[in-house]
Amino acid sequence: MKTVSSLLDEAWYARYKRISKLNIRSSIYDVTNRCNLRCKGCFFFSSGQDKAAEEENRLDRWEAFIDREMVRGVNLAILIGGEPTLFLDRVDAFYQRLPTFCATNGLIKLPRDRFPDLMVGISLWGDESDEKALRGKDTFAISSRHYAGDPHTYYLYTITPKQIGKIENVVRKIRDIGVKVHMQLLSNDEEVDGFSWTAQELNDVRYEMDDVLDRYPETVISCKYYHEVITSGEMLGRPFGWNECPSVTEPYDTRDPQPKRLIHFIRWASDLKTMHRCCTSETRDCSTCKDGAAHMSWVMVNKRAHIRSTKDLQNWIEVYEMFAKLYQFIPW
Repeated sequence: MKTVSSLLDEAWYARYKRISKLNIRSSIYDVTNRCNLRCKGCFFFSSGQDKAAEEENRLDRWEAFIDREMVRGVNLAILIGGEPTLFLDRVDAFYQRLPTFCATNGLIKLPRDRFPDLMVGISLWGDESDEKALRGKDTFAISSRHYAGDPHTYYLYTITPKQIGKIENVVRKIRDIGVKVHMQLLSNDEEVDGFSWTAQELNDVRYEMDDVLDRYPETVISCKYYHEVITSGEMLGRPFGWNECPSVTEPYDTRDPQPKRLIHFIRWASDLKTMHRCCTSETRDCSTCKDGAAHMSWVMVNKRAHIRSTKDLQNWIEVYEMFAKLYQFIPW
């Protein structure tokens, strides 16, 4: 019988033991329905999630809600929106209670005297030309001034087909301001012309992602197995989609048979009552989803399936380590 200890040498087993103790229990929270950008392809607005609920404005109700979430077992709050930095009191209500991650476009500088070690993920949709085409402005020019050298910040670089051949240039700019970067792929929910993936482009971008990881290992937080899974849409020969996704809101999960999934995961709307279907879009065809966190979680919840060879188990460990680093459960 194959076991974890039989497949790993001493060094890899130590890495496994470090992450096996984490027991991460996350949920996602829309801090607000508002944003100071309107990006083409943003799943929040393209699927009408900004109109799904009227946001709660009373801070005491946010605080009571967060306390209930902690009782429910949540030990990682992932704050999205809209733009969370528009409502720092709500962000602070989470931050004062449990490990918290804030996704932001970086246009508003989060005050570090108030949030000294809050992990911040800054959205970036490419180089200057792609940013202007999809987001209306070069956000990196602003966010890089706000967060240069910040040890609790990384860029979430959403790569588009137009970025093929340009990824190293973007990664180098991020390295030069002393910040980390993690990569995922655009799902193009609004079908912007020229931004949908072909099979050849997915193959090309995988090898380019591998290359920048090799060239900039101190800057890029990733692993090659993650690149393989997110570009192929497959894991151990199984296709990603509704029947496999681990990030479905628990009360909405009526799938039979039940796949491996995140325990007690819920994606909450800003009224603190309404729930969204999953971690991303209400309307996206799951077979086209390229969301990085969903694919990471897919690997993570399927540990047993990876206990079939040393390499498979090492791949699983590397993905789990990547996730834990991105949410500050283990150091860079």
